[in-house]
Amino acid sequence: MTAQPRRGWAVWTEEIPAQTLLDMPPDLSKKVVNFLSALALEVGGAIDRARRPPGDPMDDLGARYSLQIGGEPIVFEYVVLPELREIRVPVLVWFR
Repeated sequence: MTAQPRRGWAVWTEEIPAQTLLDMPPDLSKKVVNFLSALALEVGGAIDRARRPPGDPMDDLGARYSLQIGGEPIVFEYVVLPELREIRVPVLVWFR
């Protein structure tokens, strides 16, 4: 039997961050979505190589991080779920 290939990493947002994205101007929303998508790949690569993912740790378990999108008024938190190969965004703050 051959081993199943490992799937890539994904990003998932909770309801309130998703609504915040919808409230943004389209160009900013697209930039944030692209950033989060790229972040999922970066976080996944770090976790797969037993390295710390980007951002400021928010717990002692290495599961929750905070990060600001450079040059944009966006701060968010994400949770690493290696068993699902996913990051989840429970908090996203847009400073208007």
